[in-house]
Amino acid sequence: MKAIVCRNFGPVDQLDYAEIPARPLLPHEVRVRVHAAGVNFPDSLKVEGLHQIKPPLPWVPGSETGGVVEAVGAEVRSVKAGDRVMGVSDARGGGFAEQIVLDAARVFALPSAMTFEEAAATPVVYGTTLYALKQRGRLAPGEWLLVLGAAGGVGLATVQLGKAMGARVIAAASTPEKRALCLEHGAEHAVDYTRPDWREEVRALTGGRGVDVAYDPVGGDAFDEAVRCMAFDGRYLVIGFTSGRIPDIKVNYPLVKGFDILGVRYDVWRDGSWPEARANLQQVLDYYEQGRVRPLVSGSYPLGRAVDAMRSITSRGTTGKVVLVTG
Repeated sequence: MKAIVCRNFGPVDQLDYAEIPARPLLPHEVRVRVHAAGVNFPDSLKVEGLHQIKPPLPWVPGSETGGVVEAVGAEVRSVKAGDRVMGVSDARGGGFAEQIVLDAARVFALPSAMTFEEAAATPVVYGTTLYALKQRGRLAPGEWLLVLGAAGGVGLATVQLGKAMGARVIAAASTPEKRALCLEHGAEHAVDYTRPDWREEVRALTGGRGVDVAYDPVGGDAFDEAVRCMAFDGRYLVIGFTSGRIPDIKVNYPLVKGFDILGVRYDVWRDGSWPEARANLQQVLDYYEQGRVRPLVSGSYPLGRAVDAMRSITSRGTTGKVVLVTG
């Protein structure tokens, strides 16, 4: 089968589009013919050797897929050959390939209306977000939720899930087009976080109280301002640093304002608490069937152009999700 192979840690340009052998199928496993694979910012970090997780080499990136079951192991009863499924990899990845072998417990039946591209755009951003908002952020109906980088893949997932959970969502995005997109996906308000006074706008929208939960995949200057938007007993969720700068904070801010700063390591929690993580993802699929969430696939690349797909994300010029397609 064809796959994108990382043989050494370094720039994404060195990824190899190559023929590799398919892995044998164990009794509890499922072989899926991949139709689409999701591309995420951490994929590039792992290839470059800059992520906390350094997979053993050679390594095939990709942790989320949509496809059709080709074969099942002798112990598998949950799915059968021909089923349309969403697949979720562990740290071993494997999604940037024509086939993937997964534990049967990491395969989900697709809602009838869900496309393979939407399936490949779901597990990471919606899984991360629901864990962040539910388990870490304890988001309650009626609370104010501030979403930074709100027009990106994880940002739009947060806007949608926040609304589905009953929150009042303020989306922070850098252009009028991105802010309009956030409003279309359920944000109650959208602010320009490139303006120097944007935190005052957030405070005004919340009646001077501030936000109960902030969701931050950006870091950098956005963090410096957003921590000043927090309400008492708020929860600030640190997702990542797509801005490129890891910010600092004076600890008197959370002391005086009485808010928590919470790190969100979804991959570690997911693989260590899979039954709960699986229930979260099933909840996301239920929301999809109810019409309450809808992944936005804004870019689609052939498998052999994985490098271009990854560059499109690291440039921060995309909205929604980017996927690779096979065939």
